Amino acid sequence: MKKAILVYNPFSGQRLLSSKLDNIIARFMSREILLQPYRVYNEKHFRMLPHILKSENYSSVIISGGDGTVNMVTNIMLSNDINIPVGIIPSGTCNDFARSIGLPVKIDKCVDIILSEKTLDIDVGLVNGEVYFLNTCAGGILVDVSYSTSGELKKNIGSLAYYLKALGEISNTKPFHLKLETENESIELEALMFLILNGRHVGGFNNVAWKADLTDGLMDIIIIKNCWHIDLAGILIKVLANELAKDKNIISLKAKKCTIEGNSDVALSLDGEKGPNLPITVEFINKKLSVFVK
Repeated sequence: MKKAILVYNPFSGQRLLSSKLDNIIARFMSREILLQPYRVYNEKHFRMLPHILKSENYSSVIISGGDGTVNMVTNIMLSNDINIPVGIIPSGTCNDFARSIGLPVKIDKCVDIILSEKTLDIDVGLVNGEVYFLNTCAGGILVDVSYSTSGELKKNIGSLAYYLKALGEISNTKPFHLKLETENESIELEALMFLILNGRHVGGFNNVAWKADLTDGLMDIIIIKNCWHIDLAGILIKVLANELAKDKNIISLKAKKCTIEGNSDVALSLDGEKGPNLPITVEFINKKLSVFVK
């Protein structure tokens, strides 16, 4: 009998997984896979995970949580050369990575996908040669917003909470000096935000990186230039309408590797979790992680 581990955050999203746990274990057992639940909700549990993953001969790692939980578990795997397929049961606020690989919202349908055992090898981002991300490396205004948005508000209205918070913070928005260099281009300007994306979705919004491909070995870089507050409000509306590509204040490019310099106090996030300070070097590793997909 094969053996898999289910790493789950019991406090993510609407906390629905716990009520489905027995049914999920039964479904895996019906396919002759022994599923071991592993509950994570603090740093100590994550610190123990490398030893657990290495000490057992797991055929796959199933992760249930938001983007942050998925990021932390896959960082542990990639940093310790644990090369087995990953299944995602999304249960966070935005679930950007899960949506980028086309996963449904319902738990049962995600289990269907995992048990079908069809995998896709996807790219991962690597920051400063140390920390991995699967979907987003971001800096600037919306990152500040994500850190200060109420957990209760996110629970009640989901990703719309970020949009409402961002609109409220527009008057306080300050630009920062940004210097970005890729293998082909060099850009230096005053910016409000930058996004380095692997998938198309970020912050709960769809198709922000409309040309993104998870398997091409390239990052999609989006920069929001310094602009009037009224223009910034218009950009946020275009994000909702999937029309970001048409805005004059947007720079979009692709690269395999880049370096970013700027104010050291600019807030950075990796898949929604707090990231390092600038300057940073970002590279993409082609088809580094195997994930279960439709």
